[in-house]
Amino acid sequence: MLVSKNFFNMKYLISRFSIALILIASLGACKKSFLDQSPNISLPVDNAITSEASMLEAVAGMYRSMTTYYTFGRNYQVMGDLLSDNVYLSNTNSSRFLGQSAFVWTSESPEALALWRYTYYSILQANRIIWSNLPRTGNVNYLRGECLTARALCYFYLVNWFAKPYTASADAPGVPLVLQSANITGPLVYPARNTVGEVYTQIITDLDSAYNMMSDAPALHGNTSNFLSKYAAKALQARAYLFMGQNDKARDAAMQVITKGGFTLAADNSAYQTYWGGVTGRTDKLESIFEINNPSTANNGVEGLDYIYSPKGFGDLLATDSLYNIYTATDIRRGLIRDSLRSGKQAYVVQKYKNATGTDRDQMRMIRYAEVLLIAAEAYARGGDVDNALTYLNTLAKKRDPAFTGYTNALSATDVINVVLRERQRELAFEGFRYLDLQRTNIDFKREDMGAKAVSNYPSVLTTDFRRIQPIPLSEKNVNPNIEQNKDY
Repeated sequence: MLVSKNFFNMKYLISRFSIALILIASLGACKKSFLDQSPNISLPVDNAITSEASMLEAVAGMYRSMTTYYTFGRNYQVMGDLLSDNVYLSNTNSSRFLGQSAFVWTSESPEALALWRYTYYSILQANRIIWSNLPRTGNVNYLRGECLTARALCYFYLVNWFAKPYTASADAPGVPLVLQSANITGPLVYPARNTVGEVYTQIITDLDSAYNMMSDAPALHGNTSNFLSKYAAKALQARAYLFMGQNDKARDAAMQVITKGGFTLAADNSAYQTYWGGVTGRTDKLESIFEINNPSTANNGVEGLDYIYSPKGFGDLLATDSLYNIYTATDIRRGLIRDSLRSGKQAYVVQKYKNATGTDRDQMRMIRYAEVLLIAAEAYARGGDVDNALTYLNTLAKKRDPAFTGYTNALSATDVINVVLRERQRELAFEGFRYLDLQRTNIDFKREDMGAKAVSNYPSVLTTDFRRIQPIPLSEKNVNPNIEQNKDY
């Protein structure tokens, strides 16, 4: 089967294990638009990374691989809200995500296959840089730290979408850990699934290594949020610990970012709206810790996250009534949702992504300072420290709602936990977190019936529902005899 040389050199860049085989098998059928979106770094491993400059090129290719709309450029974020109680699919739509809206998918569904395939491809890109033969000092170590953090980010999403939550069963089948470069592993290894606990252990290990090898002030990138940094690694580690239910460690990691990272929140509504209108990485540490760039030369066009939400694009995805109603009239975040019309019917239109038809497109904001504050608040509350939990919860809540005087210590620790989860729903809406929060807290939930405004809905999602996690793609099962399918698929 022929593979475009513009995509990658198959002999050298494909990791030699079965996960990659589903990638190879699918490329012959890919249309040219997909090939145009692939990383432009396609040099053989054994001669590609021979200098700091060539390593920088390879790292650029790794980031480029993460922009595809099959993963971090759209689908992870869309599914994280559409499968929850935040978003519904308009009855007038572009025919995207119909199966997800109805909670109908199988091991042959393209969305799960794409998440699996292209996230692993980003891992392969990271691995070849991590295992390069350059002396591990200075900028080389910093770049390796970026790749370790990227690999941890990829595994965080894979294990959360294809496996049970850590808080439900750390011993459950997770996803295969592939940690070496293709030129080391040799041909055709067929990995079994590591446990959920083993995957999280590797995530934490990668992030510890990255944090320790990266400097506070990188000479290579400055403070640009389009690159993973020392404090992006620590913020992601705080997230991972929270999802593991290891609250003391989540608290400690979050506090390192809060006390040492130098990040700030938007001062007022004007600054907040301007922030969400931005199309380039931040250099001032305002709000963003890590975001994926979506420039004029390499964006997803009509397949982008911004285009499926924006009324200037498809506008297929709308906020549920219940989500809109948890914002007060003075909450500046409600300004990113407009009470409007869709096909003549009242609808709450999402305006968080403002540049769907621009030359440069909206950034994909993957790690934000607001999330870190909420991780600290939740971790303190789960440890019974209400006062400290309220400090970080109110830091965010009062900034987002200038009329709000703050939550008080009349609340119990359980009350504060519930308030933090609601605050996460407000703050992180349309960024793909809501479904993951419902997963890690192991609760049944209802998706709101929006009636004639929406396509058919799957209303009640129970913890016993096998569809709570995605299927291992049939293509992977067909080539890898060692991989186990998720129950009932």
